[in-house]
Amino acid sequence: MKKLLEKLGLVMKLAKLEKEECRMKKAGDKSEDYKNKLRVEKKKLREEQNETDISVTMSCFIKAISTPERAYFLKWLRIALENKSHEVLPQLRELYKQKYQDICGNKTEIAELDKKISNSSLGVEHFIREMSQLYEAAVSLPEDALYRKQLEHLPKLCAQLLLDGFSLELVNGDSSNIAEKWLSSVFSELNTLVEPKNKIMVVTVLGVQSSGKSTLLNTMFGVQFAVSSGRCTRGAFMQLIKVTEERKAELQCDYIMIIDTEGLKSLELAQLDNSYEHDNELATLVVGLSDVTIVNITMENSTEMKDILQIIVHAFLRMKEMGKKPKCLFVHQNVADVSAHVSNMRDRQFLLEQLDEMTQAAAKMENKLEVKKFTDLMNYDTETGDHYIPGLWHGTPPMAPVSIGYSESVYALKKHIMEIFKCYKPSTINEFLKWTKDLWTAVKFEKFIFSFRNSLVADAYMKLCTEYNRWDWTLRKQMHTWALEAETNILNHGKFENSEECTVEDVHCHLLQEAESELSKGQDEIIAKIQSYYEQGEGHVELVESYRQDFINSAKSLKTELSNSIRIKLDAAFSRRNGMMKVEGIIKTYMDTMEKKVLDLLKDCREKKAHMSESMLDEAFEKMWQETVRTLSYTGLQKQDIITKVLHHLRKNLESRGSSVAQSLDKVKDFNNHGHGNFVVHKGNFITSRFVYAQWNQTVQEMSDNLIAECRDFVEAKRESKDDYDDTYIREILNMIEEKIKAHEDLQLKEDFELSLKLYICGFASREFQKIHNQFIQESNPRTTLENAKQTYHSDFIDLYRERDQCQKKADEFMSNCLKPALETYMSEVLGTEMADKMVTGENSAIFGTRTTFQQLILKNLLDEFECKSYWRFIKSYETYVKDFIFDKIREHFTAENRMIKLEEKVLNEVIREIIQAIEDTEQDPKINDIKGFIQDICRKLQKRLVIPRDVVDKISTLNNANPKKISESLQYSVKEMAKSLKAGFQARGFQNKIDRLRNKPQDVLFKRVHGCGKQCPFCKAPCEAGGEAHAKHFVSIHRPEGLGCYRFDHSEKLVTDICTSSVHSGKSFKCHDTNDKWHKYKEYSQIYPDWQIDSDPSREASAYWKYVMAKFNEQFADEYDAMPADIPSYWKDITKTQVEESLK
Repeated sequence: MKKLLEKLGLVMKLAKLEKEECRMKKAGDKSEDYKNKLRVEKKKLREEQNETDISVTMSCFIKAISTPERAYFLKWLRIALENKSHEVLPQLRELYKQKYQDICGNKTEIAELDKKISNSSLGVEHFIREMSQLYEAAVSLPEDALYRKQLEHLPKLCAQLLLDGFSLELVNGDSSNIAEKWLSSVFSELNTLVEPKNKIMVVTVLGVQSSGKSTLLNTMFGVQFAVSSGRCTRGAFMQLIKVTEERKAELQCDYIMIIDTEGLKSLELAQLDNSYEHDNELATLVVGLSDVTIVNITMENSTEMKDILQIIVHAFLRMKEMGKKPKCLFVHQNVADVSAHVSNMRDRQFLLEQLDEMTQAAAKMENKLEVKKFTDLMNYDTETGDHYIPGLWHGTPPMAPVSIGYSESVYALKKHIMEIFKCYKPSTINEFLKWTKDLWTAVKFEKFIFSFRNSLVADAYMKLCTEYNRWDWTLRKQMHTWALEAETNILNHGKFENSEECTVEDVHCHLLQEAESELSKGQDEIIAKIQSYYEQGEGHVELVESYRQDFINSAKSLKTELSNSIRIKLDAAFSRRNGMMKVEGIIKTYMDTMEKKVLDLLKDCREKKAHMSESMLDEAFEKMWQETVRTLSYTGLQKQDIITKVLHHLRKNLESRGSSVAQSLDKVKDFNNHGHGNFVVHKGNFITSRFVYAQWNQTVQEMSDNLIAECRDFVEAKRESKDDYDDTYIREILNMIEEKIKAHEDLQLKEDFELSLKLYICGFASREFQKIHNQFIQESNPRTTLENAKQTYHSDFIDLYRERDQCQKKADEFMSNCLKPALETYMSEVLGTEMADKMVTGENSAIFGTRTTFQQLILKNLLDEFECKSYWRFIKSYETYVKDFIFDKIREHFTAENRMIKLEEKVLNEVIREIIQAIEDTEQDPKINDIKGFIQDICRKLQKRLVIPRDVVDKISTLNNANPKKISESLQYSVKEMAKSLKAGFQARGFQNKIDRLRNKPQDVLFKRVHGCGKQCPFCKAPCEAGGEAHAKHFVSIHRPEGLGCYRFDHSEKLVTDICTSSVHSGKSFKCHDTNDKWHKYKEYSQIYPDWQIDSDPSREASAYWKYVMAKFNEQFADEYDAMPADIPSYWKDITKTQVEESLK
């Protein structure tokens, strides 16, 4: 056989190397060097395969199956090979029998005979396997290699054989391996041949050797798996059965895939190395691939089945953890009693009890103690899950007749399986291929827990994240709109209508209750959508069932977050309105008094019946004004010491801290010495001061700088709002500081650091808040307000005396002094969220759909730029880099095709339409006949959307009557002119200036969406990408070499090349402050970091991206970190940009 099929000689070695590359059992402490060594050995073996010419035998075989007569050829080849096996096997078995019966027999010789028996069977599958190795070796060559191109047609030949009804080897029975590239190409060709009719259901049979598994499948489906050939099935084989057109709609699939396996606990293989491991791998793989698993039992309740059932239970347990729950059927063969199903009810119950015991034992071994019963793992019913089949023969074969009862029972089993298919969703051929590759990867790694390396699971999780993020965003946007209306409602309370029946306190309380009601409704809707998403069964949701509660918890967390945010906004609005109502009352009294005095003066002047010159009118007005002003008592808002109030809030905030903080704070009498210059992080701010953590100084400095910048932006936003200071401001700032420190709790910063940071921020914030308050007191002073209105009153007095028409003049004043500022404020509130919405739901939705896709885009962008300084900024100033990146994406989108201007005009036009509608409705009101009433009625109609200052409206109100139609025409003309002016401003202002005017910056909204929980990997500091806010476990798709985070070896000062996914697979240890500076095994990292899930994955592809980056910029990073360059494994330098781009996908 070795002469005929030369490529197969190296398959075992390659398979062992592949598994060792995944499991790294002999790596020791030098995992990357060992991995490099394995890769070199694999490369040599592939080169050795490619150096060997294709044998004449294989050339003839390939040529024969390329002809239309291939079915005829393969049939006769199989017969000839079986005859050849029959000549050799009896002699070997007889010799084995003699050696085995010899008491002094050499065990080594017996083992050698075992191997000879195992290797003495030559079948068609060996030729197909040789063909697969020819292909696998060829595709390791460059794409333009002639030899590779010559063999690229082989997968299509095999795909055609599969469609013709021939079986394809899934698992190599000799090497316990899957030829992944070969299988991928075959299935890709198969999909091309049958698409779009490419949906399949999978049936697998498991059981002991020679239990009639192949015969059962052959009888049930009319296939031709090898039986009675003098040798057992090795590995796993699959065949495709085409579903007839009339059954496709019923079964929802185009093909049924049948997988036949070798017998578990095979006597022939029992003496071979790793036979139990081989059985476990095989069972795990085929159970994972199947929709229906048939467990074939030859003798009722036989105790010899216990080991087989243990293997199968382990396989089903692993599938449960991967999110798959296939249907299980037990088939009991050679049962003579036709009433076996009824009479064996007690035995079936006993079998289930055994399975439950094995399930508990397996769960304990796999550390999944929540699994208690066999039915927790799979869909199994003792009434319908057992089938009893009589023996195939009546009497002793080969002369005995075939049992009719066998065929009838098998037919009943087949009908049951067809019914089961109706309840399952089929897979496409590509999905089956993905699942096969991912499942085999899990088997190779000896890792059977949920893994985001599994592409189908990752796709399912990504789809769920995308849907959840869409629901999350819908509620956020809805509540932002609601909160804006609620704020406006509070701020307009009592301005344009009687507020005696309902106080501002009543409105505030009612809106808080309404917010809770709206949020509860939104939370319930999201939870219902989550449940519905799982129940509809699309997108392989069963694979992410374990994450259902995480997303439900995230919905609850979202409600809490929005509730707190809305409460802060409404409390601040209430405080502002409450403070202003007293001032407005005083101002209104002054305005009413002055209006009466002006009317009295006007009456006096007209009664004189003598023409008065401008100077005489001015003199009369000035005299009246001064006399009136002297009679008014001015009691405005009381000026407060904001700095002292801020210090009080800081003391209250820190009262639960240690005595050292209290003592330090007692010495602080004011903020004169705090908040000046730059905030500098000192080494003593850390709990530990060991050199190995010195790089954290920069991390904390960056965190502090970002936080200080955020707080300065917050203060600036409050200054621009021109509102009075409110205590909610400083509470919000203190909350921002605590959230940031909590997000970096892994650094275990001292309380003294928290104190110094809060003193610095409260220092500059308190001074700015005092200025804001002083300016507000000055501007809202009733006397100042009255003096500002003097010119308006004087102008109105003159116009009324001269009987000039004031309609257009007052309309213009109303637009420029009231509606235009209110409209600009409204747009600054709305535009940021609208811009973020366009980015989330428009053509950029794929970028901002999930945190993982966003991370992929950033990494792809960095790869395209490929500059060390960009990577340096990304690693060391992550938040700053990401915000800049998001801002660039926003600018790129909105500056193209005038999108920003179009959005501004869209928002503006909506409000303009509402203003015009209000004017037209007011015109129809017969009770309104003067400009004052007209304007106030318009304000009433717009108060749900716009915050209009009452004092400015009162200042514009006039003293004469006018025709409503004329007032309406004047106002509508002014509205159109105002719209033109605003649109001209849209054209003139730059993009950055527009963003600066927004209250909600779109980059901040989007950053929060993609930043998520903000947690970073405890080893490499890569950001968490888990969906939702309340996920149980943090995870990262692509980890980094730890040296990129400044980690170095103590003794050599060289940057570390270890990657988290490799480290947690190795036998190495780590120590840090979280381990109390004691060594701890990486494999047991979850004991220290229980909230993190780091997949054990030492494969090259897992972090090819960062290996490539570190290999290219090793010297530069070493210079930046003042360290020695890392010892880069040689295969890192062989990674190509194409491989990196593929790994990102």
